[in-house]
Amino acid sequence: MDGTTPDGRGAVRPDRTALTKAFAASLTGTALEWYDFAVYSASAALIFPIIFFPESDPLTGTLLAFSTYAVGYVARPIGGFVFGRLGDVIGRKQLLVITLLLIGVTTFLIGLLPGYATIGVAAPIILVALRFAQGVAVGGEWGGAVLLSSEYGNPRKRGFWSSAAQIGPPAGNLMANGALAALTFALTEEQFESWGWRVAFLLSAVLVGFGLWIRLKLEDTPVFKALQESGDRPAAPITEVFREQRRPLVAAILSRIAPDVIYALFTVFSITYGVQKLGFVRSEVLTAILIGSAFQLATIPLAGALSDIVNRRLLYAVAAVGGVAWVAVFFLLIGGSSFGMLVLGVVVGLTFHSFMYGPQAAFVTEQFSLRLRSTGASLAYTIAGVFGGAIAPLMFTFLLDRTDSWVPVFVYIMAMGVLTVLGLALGRGPDPAEEASYVAQNLGAEQLSARES
Repeated sequence: MDGTTPDGRGAVRPDRTALTKAFAASLTGTALEWYDFAVYSASAALIFPIIFFPESDPLTGTLLAFSTYAVGYVARPIGGFVFGRLGDVIGRKQLLVITLLLIGVTTFLIGLLPGYATIGVAAPIILVALRFAQGVAVGGEWGGAVLLSSEYGNPRKRGFWSSAAQIGPPAGNLMANGALAALTFALTEEQFESWGWRVAFLLSAVLVGFGLWIRLKLEDTPVFKALQESGDRPAAPITEVFREQRRPLVAAILSRIAPDVIYALFTVFSITYGVQKLGFVRSEVLTAILIGSAFQLATIPLAGALSDIVNRRLLYAVAAVGGVAWVAVFFLLIGGSSFGMLVLGVVVGLTFHSFMYGPQAAFVTEQFSLRLRSTGASLAYTIAGVFGGAIAPLMFTFLLDRTDSWVPVFVYIMAMGVLTVLGLALGRGPDPAEEASYVAQNLGAEQLSARES
């Protein structure tokens, strides 16, 4: 049994088991995505300048490593264009199987890649190529993962069901930094730099296997089946998004920028800043991120559920303003190099991020019409990533090196916060009746009843 039952018109409606599978499938895919990115981010800050850019000075090595990190973000719009449209044409499930395999294979290969000392300049070139392929896959993963869980669930509870994909980043970050912290404690510095860091990349194969097992057993979402029944699938979804959905696209893109930048600060840049500028031990910073990510496993779905009860855009905006303000407090707190203050600063910072990130998936997807959801959400996610998460670590490093002060970093983050609030103001609120009516019309009232249970 696949956890579904036929309704009176022969359509397939999900029961609680199918809904749980959809939630798990959404979560595991994005968890793998962010496990890979978190391992890469930490390695870009700590290991890659040594392994792949040994002839560079420390600053240039860090910038080069973060540049390969940014390549993953720059490649995402390509994934959004290629895979996002497929979610509206061939379905959410098939899209997610393809992207999961591509993400897992590229991450595994990074773990096997010889360093500069072994194959010379080919090492960083191959690293960038693998990172690019990884970014393309990630660009198509998010939109499909969000729709997989939210379109199985009650549209009036979209904030909560969409948060399944949003739990992936802290879950992946938790696993990645946990693996790195364990390796750091278990191995000597020489062992970790020689081969220990590779183990964290190779472990991605376990997540891929588990994710595929769940996704291959799951049917496509009721909304996509309704699109199939109606014959309303778009022939040229990308063209339609840019022609008919420009304001929703701009609103969704801007809404994502501040959360990406703030997340990069607390989970990527804090490692470099804490170790190089404040004298923290690497394991201390990783532990602080680990604790903050653990809290997010609860605060993200909580924020998503709360956004179904209160005004979603207002909750998001308040969190954006609070998150930006907390950045200044964070730098003041950790200036004394206290581990306790470091933990507090990261935990509170990631909590503010949770109250943006939890409602974010619902906000982004509900900006677009049903027939263009996968394409629109994927494009917004990937384009925002270029201007948010990709540039942020580079800007942080550049501003700190030029001024030797955290104040310009804060000003930069404040500007990104303004853009996000503007995006929220441009966007629209939820309209659950639109989706419920469409599903009921094309799949029958029993399907609607199952989703609203």
